[in-house]
Amino acid sequence: MNLKFGTGGLRATMGPGPDHLNLETIQEATLGVAAYAKEQSESPSAAIAYDSRNHSEEFAREAARVLALKGVKAYIYPKLSPTPTLSFAVRHLKCTVGICVTASHNPREYNGYKVYGSDGCQVTSEAADSIQKAIWAANRVEAADTRTFKDFVESGDIVLIDDKTLKAFLAAIIRKRTKKQLESDLKVVYTPLYGAGLSLVTSILKYIGVKNLQIVTEQAKPNGDFPTCPYPNPEDPKALELGIEWCKKTDADILIATDPDSDRLGVVAKKDGKYERLNGNQVGILLLDYILKSRREAGTLPEHPAVVRTIVSTTMTDKIAEHYGAEVIQTLTGFKWIGGAVGRLEQAGEADRFVYGFEESCGYLIGSYVRDKDAVGAAMILCELADTCKAQGKTLWDYLEELYQTYGHYETTLKTYEFTGEEADRRMSRIREGLKSPEGMKFAGSKVTRYTDYKDGVDGIPASNVLQLWMEDGSQAQIRPSGTEPKIKVYTERVTG
Repeated sequence: MNLKFGTGGLRATMGPGPDHLNLETIQEATLGVAAYAKEQSESPSAAIAYDSRNHSEEFAREAARVLALKGVKAYIYPKLSPTPTLSFAVRHLKCTVGICVTASHNPREYNGYKVYGSDGCQVTSEAADSIQKAIWAANRVEAADTRTFKDFVESGDIVLIDDKTLKAFLAAIIRKRTKKQLESDLKVVYTPLYGAGLSLVTSILKYIGVKNLQIVTEQAKPNGDFPTCPYPNPEDPKALELGIEWCKKTDADILIATDPDSDRLGVVAKKDGKYERLNGNQVGILLLDYILKSRREAGTLPEHPAVVRTIVSTTMTDKIAEHYGAEVIQTLTGFKWIGGAVGRLEQAGEADRFVYGFEESCGYLIGSYVRDKDAVGAAMILCELADTCKAQGKTLWDYLEELYQTYGHYETTLKTYEFTGEEADRRMSRIREGLKSPEGMKFAGSKVTRYTDYKDGVDGIPASNVLQLWMEDGSQAQIRPSGTEPKIKVYTERVTG
């Protein structure tokens, strides 16, 4: 195949040929993963999950078959399941690797193949390189065999993951509850955006006592064509339009949305009588303050709590964490780095210090039970916070405004610039040259007073093609090229008040 295997695995459009995802390229990728797993363990095993996309189940079952054929025991969820349940299963079942067939929030033409290590994190760049070399060395003829998926299930080489694992996943989330019972008649509208979140999200919300829960029926049934939201991303306001209409009809307090693999959470709440979306940074700091405050009041906050955020997420995190005596650990963009930070705490015997992690792209983690973002757990805490607000006659927006009054108003923006070919890399080089010139440079009309270039690594953060700028007017920016497309993303933050 011509697809490059990276730390995010594979992501491409579906179709015939070596440049697309299909049964043949899935076979080749899985031969590489099988070889890698056998290098890591004498008794290798793999956990597998898949989302609601077209061909996801077919690809997942084929991956399980190829693994079993190559001597790697495969544990597979018998039905679609959120990505965080895959991270959980890898650790819970003590597997060597994990595979999740998903393209997350991409349009319907796409699918993906994410690989996880034994720690439940997406694989490191070193592991990805090893898998890529194994893929190149493999011959797809090795995947040919008359034995079917069913045959391997009957022989015990493929095991269907039972409900005990999902119950253990839900139990791990429930242990992170902040209150024994809800205090208001909170009205919630939920849309799974045709994805894998419906069963677990509704189960957890009903368990904590959300009695007035409305499901956006048009988007409830799994459908890889995503008919009413071609871009099923809870960051995209258009994906939430139907849910907002349901809010208006039911006078709901909040709308929550999960993407097709249920690792990202979108939130809409009433503001001055209208429904407005909270961005990823806003939800991130709401959850942060609420978790720290609730655990301190309950006496369950660790003596030296740790919070993890990516370098492009709001620095308001640092101010809130300081108030509660929490350490902030910064990582590169991507939740695998947050999961890695949690893993290092665990290796140091300090896993209990971790209380929360988030990235600005709607990814949140409320505990160390998984090593990837988890919209199921985040939905539970978000509803507990919304309930607390309603019981006090407030909204989520009111709570946010109180935080702004205390710590300052942090305005964040993200702009994406598209280029052709290698122009994005050339543009990054020109920015670096401008920063090093004697006269310096300006950003958005303000002089750059200092900058950090992460290309060689900084303060324990691995090398990455990222620039961080601080300007004379007090604003700051992070500039980085996309890892998969010819784009440059520019994150800015300005503090007022």
